[in-house]
Parts: sequence; structure tokens; C-alpha cells
Amino acid sequence: MAEDLTLDLLSTLGEDGFFSLVEAHAGVRLYVPSDPERSELSSTIGVDAAYRLAKAYPGGYIRVPLAREFRARRYVDAEMSNRDIAKRLGLTESGVERLLKRARKREPLKSRRKTDPRQMEMF
Repeated sequence: MAEDLTLDLLSTLGEDGFFSLVEAHAGVRLYVPSDPERSELSSTIGVDAAYRLAKAYPGGYIRVPLAREFRARRYVDAEMSNRDIAKRLGLTESGVERLLKRARKREPLKSRRKTDPRQMEMF
């Protein structure tokens, strides 16, 4: 069921809007006002995303998913270290390594290895 909500929120808000939502409210029940101008939701996730959320869930509560794998992928794309990712997600570094290992099985992650620009590609 949580996976359904995650997919629904992703399709409603788009990746950037969903990321803003989980960064600000991950793991909590969130009241979605029918008029987002009368709440702080617009300032935390953006006006456009707040209106889309209000249209989909007017006057209701949603349980905002933790979306750890989604957030970890974003952090890897931003070239954050496992240590920094662990701090953001509230996990240990070992937990982040396991999370990323599972994520790689589903879909390859962007490589964070630095390469010398003078070195040519071998493959």
C-alpha cells in the first residue's frame, strides 16, 4: 500500500515535487488543505506541487513515505558521500551501502568514481 502511495505521489507531483515533499515531511502524516495558500505547504514543497497535492487529496491526510531509496539515488546523483547520505536518511553507513546495493540490482546508479580527464575510455 505504501508503494502505491509512493507511485501515486510521484505521478501527481513529478520527481522534483516528490523529492521536495519527502525531504520536508518524510515519515509523518500530513494534512493536505483544499486551499494550499492557507498553509505552509506551499513554502515547503513549492506552490505548483502544493496545488497538485491539494487537487489530488483535498482536505485529507497522507502518510508521506520515507522514500529512502529514491532519496539515496538523488544524493548519489549529487555526488554525496555515503557518510552524508547516512546522516540525511538517518541510517548507518553500512545501512546506506546495503540500500545502494539493493538499488543497483533494480537499476544501475550513476558512478561516483572520479576519473582522470586525461584517461581515455577503454570500453
